[in-house]
Amino acid sequence: MTDFKAKADLIWRVADLLRGDYKQSDYGKVILPLTVLRRLDCVLKPTKSRVLEYLPKVESLKDNAIDIALNKIAGFNFHNRSQFDFDKLIADSDNIAINLRNYINGFSLSAREIIEYFNFDDQIDRMDDPKADILFRVVKAFQEIDLSENDPMLMGYVFEDLIRRFAEQSNETAGEHFTPREVIKLMVNVLFIEDRDMLAENGMIKTMYDPACGTGGMLSVAEQFLDEYNAESELVVFGQEINPESYAICKSDMLIKGQNPANIKFGNTFTVDGLEDDKFDYMLSNPPFGVDWKKAQKIIKAESDLKGMSGRFGAGLPRINDGSLLFLQHMISKMKPEGSRIGVVFNGSPLFSGAAESGESNIRRWIIENDWLEAIIALPDQLFYNTGIATYIWILDNNKSPKRKGKVQLLNATGSKDEELIKEGKLETNRFWQKMDRSLGNKRKKIIENGNEKGIGFITQIYGDIEDSEFCKTLPNEYFGYWRITVEQPLKEDGKIIKTKGKPKADPKLRDYENIPFLKQDEQGQLVPQTFEEYFEREVKPHLPLAWIDKSKTKVGYEINFTKYFYEFKPLRPLADIKADILALEEKTLKLEKTVLN
Repeated sequence: MTDFKAKADLIWRVADLLRGDYKQSDYGKVILPLTVLRRLDCVLKPTKSRVLEYLPKVESLKDNAIDIALNKIAGFNFHNRSQFDFDKLIADSDNIAINLRNYINGFSLSAREIIEYFNFDDQIDRMDDPKADILFRVVKAFQEIDLSENDPMLMGYVFEDLIRRFAEQSNETAGEHFTPREVIKLMVNVLFIEDRDMLAENGMIKTMYDPACGTGGMLSVAEQFLDEYNAESELVVFGQEINPESYAICKSDMLIKGQNPANIKFGNTFTVDGLEDDKFDYMLSNPPFGVDWKKAQKIIKAESDLKGMSGRFGAGLPRINDGSLLFLQHMISKMKPEGSRIGVVFNGSPLFSGAAESGESNIRRWIIENDWLEAIIALPDQLFYNTGIATYIWILDNNKSPKRKGKVQLLNATGSKDEELIKEGKLETNRFWQKMDRSLGNKRKKIIENGNEKGIGFITQIYGDIEDSEFCKTLPNEYFGYWRITVEQPLKEDGKIIKTKGKPKADPKLRDYENIPFLKQDEQGQLVPQTFEEYFEREVKPHLPLAWIDKSKTKVGYEINFTKYFYEFKPLRPLADIKADILALEEKTLKLEKTVLN
């Protein structure tokens, strides 16, 4: 799907007309709404004349009845009943502003409300002002661009590429709006893998939700996947978005595809749950990494305190500068009792940040002890547009299949092992990702999309097989739990132990802490339960015979130290080899010195 770049480039060039009258950071205020308008215009063009011919027959009806009748003629959930389209707008250059407003007002209510979220009326005044006088030229430039694509996915790429460019111009976070499509495809594959037989049934209707839906990319990919898998099934999509431009684009895409745009809600998911009473079969999301929730702190904390576990945030509150686990708790609150599946992308922080019994640790404990965490997939770095850091897909299921119950699957899809094998000459190409011909922001790698032996197909197969290998480890839930114990030693003065009420007094200077895992490996290498007392007697007492545990301070924590589970010890190089390399380097240096001096 490379055509989207050419299309996006055409639209991007229109921004040159704004140079001098607009700051670069404001280009999107003009280009994005006009792209939506031109897209709607192209989609409606084949039926526009029939709509206008039928209009006199229904003009006496109520607005709602008119909309229903004309939508049917247009063939979509919207129509335009004005006499104008982009071709007629440029035919009257002297009245471009008033005619453009007439055209916008001619859309049915559902489409007109979408345009209003862009506040485009202000830009019409600004471009029509005699000082600028660029409105006609900008509209004409769009009239020359054909956006009548039958493939809504391609248009999704176009919109998101434009948003990424405008976000970079204004130093905003492009990644808040744009998730690489191959990442979404992988998430969708994995999310649906456990339900393939059910989804193959004709007439199946399922729901999907994204609480940070952006322009709707994740919802579109999931919808397309299910349509290709079983055209007789239906995926009804829902979402919420805080950015008005992304929200408007998402709703316009829903209109064109025949979905209900009312299913997409506007606003901050943390403070106003637009779908408070709804539960969903599937959920997908890529919430902004490390999003600060300070502005919503008062409302979130109030919900946590007042509603507890009956609300969305009862399990715990993470640190103020990273709301990732708030998004996840919100999504869990949308799970159906009979079973739902969640796929969400995070950076590494939610895996391990926070000490025992901190907000983050308590949230992880709640999820794992309820046996909802199905898998974590480590992705390659340099995969996202706004960051080169490591990222992870979390998969949750509150009704796991029997083979997955009580376990968490860890899948290393970073390709790091393959890179080592390539350096050693044991492998020709990476089986997970390939380098991009041209970087997009921080995105320099792409997960391979084609074939079953590489990329998405390869990862999906490893996921479905659940067999331990160099890329996959499946561990019991208890493996991720630990006790945080406080180890005390007696206070001494002149070599004597100081006591209080007949017991040794603790020396705060000698106080130490130990993280003791719930499970240990036995002599056969099997994971078996242990107590922190037996660990203490085995590992600490022999070295500190006078030490004891202050059990009043013992805490329980949960973390997922992903890198540790796939660590492979590499023996150090022999000293003789290192010495030989040093001597060779010294000899080379001496030869260079002689050459320079002579």
